[in-house]
Amino acid sequence: MAVSVLDLFKIGVGPSSSHTVGPMRAARHFAQHLDHAGLLSQVERIEVRLLGSLGATGRGHGSDRAVLLGLMGHEPDTVPVDSMGPWVQAVHDTHRLDLLGRHTVGFDPKRDLLFQGRQRLPFHPNALTLSAHAHAHVHAQAHAAPLCTQTWYSVGGGFVVSDDAIQGASSGAGARARAQGLAPAIDVLPLPFHSAAELLALTRTHGIDIAEVMRRNEAHWRLSAETEAGLDRIWQAMQDCVSRGCQQEGELPGGFHVQRRAPALLQHLTSRDHAHDPLVQMDWVTLFALAVNEENASGARVVTAPTNGAAGIVPAVLHHAVRHLGCDRRGVHDFLLTAAAIGLLYKENASISGAEVGCQGEVGVACSMAAAGLCALMGGRPEQVENAAEIGMEHHLGLTCDPVGGLVQIPCIERNAVGAIQALHAARLALVGDGRHRVSLDQVILTMKQTGADMRSHYKETSRGGLAVNIVAC
Repeated sequence: MAVSVLDLFKIGVGPSSSHTVGPMRAARHFAQHLDHAGLLSQVERIEVRLLGSLGATGRGHGSDRAVLLGLMGHEPDTVPVDSMGPWVQAVHDTHRLDLLGRHTVGFDPKRDLLFQGRQRLPFHPNALTLSAHAHAHVHAQAHAAPLCTQTWYSVGGGFVVSDDAIQGASSGAGARARAQGLAPAIDVLPLPFHSAAELLALTRTHGIDIAEVMRRNEAHWRLSAETEAGLDRIWQAMQDCVSRGCQQEGELPGGFHVQRRAPALLQHLTSRDHAHDPLVQMDWVTLFALAVNEENASGARVVTAPTNGAAGIVPAVLHHAVRHLGCDRRGVHDFLLTAAAIGLLYKENASISGAEVGCQGEVGVACSMAAAGLCALMGGRPEQVENAAEIGMEHHLGLTCDPVGGLVQIPCIERNAVGAIQALHAARLALVGDGRHRVSLDQVILTMKQTGADMRSHYKETSRGGLAVNIVAC
């Protein structure tokens, strides 16, 4: 896989990796392209069209806000969270936007930021088209062609790919690789693998575990110490998110009056003696998952794992491993590397985009990843780890993505807590076996992809089916 663990786990802002992180990155790329092409000073106005799922649920997912921040030059991992709201509001108030923070253009969100959820491009349901229009004295004609137009696709997990890159790709696997944000030369790594079967074969041939396969591949990009430092940053960001989520009280934004529950659950767990409760560890895992996804729903800083909508599962299970299993720094790294190996298999061979395959591609994949990481930490052999990952997805097949009101709240927040518990169950179930099982992870990944293709678009992040319709109707 020519994707690093540090690319799969991105530090960004909520509430959605595909609808917030991706559009912010795409808009920033567009603004940078204008600058590099020498066109920035000629731009008078920017127009943005959010298409397909981005148009259908973009308001609830903060896609409009993300695009504005990206055009200003901000990145998801560094943009000051507390400043985002005022900066966006200033654009609405003044109808002016500072491209890359240094060239002011006209921008009226009501006119220039269009939600076109019914218009879907064939390549991917998450698409946005950005156009830059010149000063009147440069193009005097009333309806002159724009200076520059680009179409970008947000393909899940914060990965983006431009239509230009897709058009330039060869057919078949090459086009698919580019669509998933993969580098075209995918066999340059020391230990390349494109399936779970190939991954297991590598562990047997070299006598190493899955985490070590990933370590050796990561060394292709950077020194081992740099990879370790990157993993430390990811884990620290996950811990910070849980800590913040356990302290913030009140309602989440969006108008559905969804109450934050993590602070009350933490008080419940720390103010009473639960020594005789055999299931109390489940409540801690629930707490960790709720804390992360309530932060995500508020638009705060989270780690895509592998998406924002499923951002609570991997951190919750990893917190469980550190708190209750004595997992040390090396163990944290092993967990993240093992989970990433599984996530990369889904990214290359299926999808991690809820708009493409439903929530099975988000919560299902996160559960599969977390189950694998936990199984490895608990002493599972690679075959048992693969089994844990398979179990984690097998029982999420067909899971729809139907966010109520287009918000990443109902059922997303609770779904992360449930998915984290299922990851624990999958890991423990795999550990009582010997690694031999009838259904392989590769078969489950293929099934997930086929199920997503068969799923009606109403159930793939459009808020036009399922709970999104019934809750609002009631």
